[in-house]
Amino acid sequence: MKKLRVRVTVDRPIGYVDEFNNTYPINYGYIEGIIGGDNEEQDAYIISRSVNKPVTNFEGELIAIIHRKDDVEDKWVITSKGESYTEKQIRDKVDFKEKYFNSEIKLIKGKHSKKQ
Repeated sequence: MKKLRVRVTVDRPIGYVDEFNNTYPINYGYIEGIIGGDNEEQDAYIISRSVNKPVTNFEGELIAIIHRKDDVEDKWVITSKGESYTEKQIRDKVDFKEKYFNSEIKLIKGKHSKKQ
């Protein structure tokens, strides 16, 4: 299976504080044109060694899907081409939000592909 390449619009950059007083240690946003389980654009965490500052958008590859068993939507994990992370590494990065949900991480394995 080829890895899906996507563009993320970041609406919660590193340092953003949400209404529940969670500070975002990574960039977070959405993928235009893909509708998630909440009937809004698909949410995505950005985890990348090359992005350690707030950004407004990001192009990368889907490496994992976080399935929330107690919510209507899944979260996608996007990283720079060629980077990989274990489930534990991903969990450590997203736990600031996912600790409130019963979720599981499914890694996407495959070859790199062109942007779709």
